[in-house]
Amino acid sequence: MEIEDDPSHFSGIGGRPVGRRQVVIKLMWTSIWFAYLAAPAEDVLGDHHTTVADILGGAGLTAFVTSYLVLVFRHTSRSLERDRVLAWLGVLMALAVVLSLTLGAAWLVLFVFVSIASGAVLPTKLARIVIPLVTGVLVAIGANLRGSAAEFLAALIIPALLGGFAMMGVRQMALTTRALREARATVAHLAANEERLRLARDLHDLLGHSLSLITLKSELAGRMLPDKPEDAARQVADIEQVSRQALVDVREAVSGFRRPTLEAELAGARTALDAAGIALDLSGATTGSHADLPPDEEGALAWALREAVTNVVRHSGARRCEVTLAESGHEMCLTVTDTGSGPGGSPGNGLTGLAERLALADGRLETGAGPRGGFRLRAYVPLSRPVAAPVTVVQRQT
Repeated sequence: MEIEDDPSHFSGIGGRPVGRRQVVIKLMWTSIWFAYLAAPAEDVLGDHHTTVADILGGAGLTAFVTSYLVLVFRHTSRSLERDRVLAWLGVLMALAVVLSLTLGAAWLVLFVFVSIASGAVLPTKLARIVIPLVTGVLVAIGANLRGSAAEFLAALIIPALLGGFAMMGVRQMALTTRALREARATVAHLAANEERLRLARDLHDLLGHSLSLITLKSELAGRMLPDKPEDAARQVADIEQVSRQALVDVREAVSGFRRPTLEAELAGARTALDAAGIALDLSGATTGSHADLPPDEEGALAWALREAVTNVVRHSGARRCEVTLAESGHEMCLTVTDTGSGPGGSPGNGLTGLAERLALADGRLETGAGPRGGFRLRAYVPLSRPVAAPVTVVQRQT
């Protein structure tokens, strides 16, 4: 059994604390370094200065700690607010200088916290300058203090430099982590949008074809009903079958497993065009010899055939439709041509979705007027490797 961290116990690098618990935990991690303030605290609490000096020193230390927490706790993982950050750093630096000069060497440790705060909140280019400057001020003030200043100075120079530059790395890691979180959220959003588009395309293609066929057969059954009840009953049975198949197709589309085949769509095209009274010429269409057509590419062509036939039935007013399937270089080309009214205005949702679907299979869509009028649709998908010329199987329905 794997042991995983509980996200409620920490806010994460670069993340903002959520809830009181994470705020307290982050505050504790930030405050743990205040153990280094033992020297100035002992200086205030011990019998080293006058009462007034101790009171002012305690107030100064409280103000320094408060300013440090406000600066580091609030701004480490947020976008830089330059004026406010520089103002808080100025307050920290001023308190460190005044307290060190007035109360002695024990207060030089405040410069280490100023250096750490600079690395935590300043941009890298500016922090590289400020951290050595703060350390330089530490050395300059320590060199002019009496007593044990030399001991404090030797122990504080390296922590001031290392602490500041280490916090620069922590800040960069926090900003990078935050950027990764935002990128992950963006990727998730794009994936959800892509899935919605896929589902919309599938439902449009499935229901558009099925509902058109149901409408045609319903009208045909209505015309047959008075004089040819047996023929009308067969049409109603076909309607039931189409409805059931449409329900299965919708379920498969929602589940993401719907991948039509050219053979099935050619059979569906015969049924739909025959119900609409449109002659179908399949003399140039055969799928059995194209074994090198990958499944995804075949599925894209099958969707193209379904959309093209649906448009012929619903919009063209054609009397004849021709379907061809042939190689064009290293591509397979499906062509659907009708003798109807020809291209209309801008492409509808069906053709737009079909172009997107073909693009996902590295294919392309071409539409326009046919050579003898009407409308022609061409869908291209790549072949996995060159294949021999197919043996043409002629199937003609009038």
